[in-house]
Amino acid sequence: MSLSRPVVYIVLTISLVVTLLPLAWMILSSFKTQGDILSDPTAWLPAHFTLENYGQWFGPLNIGQYFTNTLVVAGVTVAGNLLFCSMAGYALAKMEFRGRGLVFTLVLITLMIPGVVTFIPMFVTVSKLGLLNTYASLFLPFLASPVGVFLMRQFISGIPDSLIDAARLDGAGEARIFIGIIMPLCRAPLATLAILTFLASWNNFLWPLVAAQGQNTYTLPIALSLFSVGQNATHYGLLLAGATLVILPVVALFIALQRHFTQSLIGTGIK
Repeated sequence: MSLSRPVVYIVLTISLVVTLLPLAWMILSSFKTQGDILSDPTAWLPAHFTLENYGQWFGPLNIGQYFTNTLVVAGVTVAGNLLFCSMAGYALAKMEFRGRGLVFTLVLITLMIPGVVTFIPMFVTVSKLGLLNTYASLFLPFLASPVGVFLMRQFISGIPDSLIDAARLDGAGEARIFIGIIMPLCRAPLATLAILTFLASWNNFLWPLVAAQGQNTYTLPIALSLFSVGQNATHYGLLLAGATLVILPVVALFIALQRHFTQSLIGTGIK
């Protein structure tokens, strides 16, 4: 028993180092010139330290516009999921209505459907509504997710019914119960849902590539893929610098919500 804890720590440390090595190489290589990267890709430290790659993003490529686009889309998507998924989860967990089991079964079935299957119907719908190349086309199809509904339903199911029954006896309506009782108790799963939704929206590439048809609505992954590839070669330094800038908000969000994320994983039994 005394040796098990050190062994676990050693294994976890090795796993952490292996996981972080590519990230560290990406960040260090973002300060290299194109020649340094091509001449010796395995080198860790830049032979000629340069900020030119970052200067390109903050200068001619105007990363601020794409950052704003991505932040708006991700922010609205997260807000929509937190609201609609928690409302649906509360209804499926604590409200009695005909067909509740069928609705939850449909949610579970939706979890098994690959996103690519719904890609064409979504595009046709957005196109018919005349929303292509707008912010709405980038976030409307993702304002609620079956994963979010399932997560919130599972957590809310564990809230004692006595709390809700007592509020109803006091004359509270469903809206007041939801806002005043359910939501404050769901901070951990809401933080988890926020992280997962933000990460999915921030890194979403295929849908914005089709729906965003102009630079005014390009998101960061689209700009990263389009502007890092020249006519004859890939600008690896520019690509790595852009990738470094893309991951910073995600890392900051996870650090801010890490405690709630861990609590939710423990509370809901997700592995």
